[in-house]
Amino acid sequence: MSKARLMQGNEACAEGALAAGVRFFGGYPITPSTEIAETMADLLPKYGGKFIQMEDEIGGAAVILGASLAGKKVMTATSGPGFSLKQELIGFAAIAEIPMVIANVQRVGPSTGQPTSPSQGDVMQARWGTHGDHPMIALSPWTVKETFDVTIKAVNYAERFRTPVIILLDEIVGHLRECVELPAIKDIEVYPRRKPTCTRAEGYQPYRPTEDLVPNVADFGQGYRIHVTGLIHDETGFPSGSPKVTEESIHRLHEKIMRVQDEITHYDEFFMEDAEYAVVAYGGTARTAYAAVETARKKGIKVGMVRLMTIWPFADKVIKEVATKVKAILVPELNYGQLVHEVERAANGMAKVKLLAKYNTEIFTPDEVTSAIEKLDQEVLK
Repeated sequence: MSKARLMQGNEACAEGALAAGVRFFGGYPITPSTEIAETMADLLPKYGGKFIQMEDEIGGAAVILGASLAGKKVMTATSGPGFSLKQELIGFAAIAEIPMVIANVQRVGPSTGQPTSPSQGDVMQARWGTHGDHPMIALSPWTVKETFDVTIKAVNYAERFRTPVIILLDEIVGHLRECVELPAIKDIEVYPRRKPTCTRAEGYQPYRPTEDLVPNVADFGQGYRIHVTGLIHDETGFPSGSPKVTEESIHRLHEKIMRVQDEITHYDEFFMEDAEYAVVAYGGTARTAYAAVETARKKGIKVGMVRLMTIWPFADKVIKEVATKVKAILVPELNYGQLVHEVERAANGMAKVKLLAKYNTEIFTPDEVTSAIEKLDQEVLK
């Protein structure tokens, strides 16, 4: 049985990566994510892994792609400005189907912004930061223990679907300290690196999709001939200018994620059995929202909460179901308003959707969210 430990969210992220089999970390220090790199630098050599600090954020993303192609499970960590710099490499990983995990501990922006202040301002950058049509998986934990678990999920999803996966932390959870008990390594489910099922002589094509639409691309150095490119390519891995190949390639990249959307959509519901109102929250803000919902309940307002762990792909079915049951939905966000637009889209007019935005470097207080719930109740009753 593991011992209880006082642990920071960023530390839990690093230890989750190690538990999931990450053995290579490349990055560049940036607040408020630096503790992830520091923990990896300390622990990776003890696991037989490698840590490298690169000359900049772009190099931090590039070097882990090389290590991933060579067969290692990989991760990098950053914050908003560095996340922006990594976008070209995230797009390359998407089209070339290279497993990679990026932990983004969000801070106030744009640009350098407020380096150590909490924010949830990278929600849309996580989905659309890199150009072109591409799917994205992004997970947002709200506790230290869940940060450990989410990191394992992120590594597993990156390997299973050969895609970039983003851990969308915020400064609140990244720097939060809680007493946690981590599971034994033997109890953790780890997805292995995919391997080819045939030899070169049997007609191996590195980008030929399997039944789950994901190719089994061989690791470099294993005797297979592989070509990796950021250009649209056919099953051989070599570029193709064919409209048919282009359409099929982009469709498959999306479909390999969308066909498992229900499976990878993780969320919690609280007090929703008889709720007339719902608060939809995520990350550190969900902690404050939960306390506010409890307070509003004591005041006689029938309000519940939906806490989203999976941010992308968006939980359309979940929000649609909520919207059919409640009169209105409140979305508190530490930004100018981002995920609220997805909630509005999914609700499709079946329930009123209201934004509660905050972007002044401070976190929400329970009273602020409770007051917003009360105001929403009054507006609906008019």
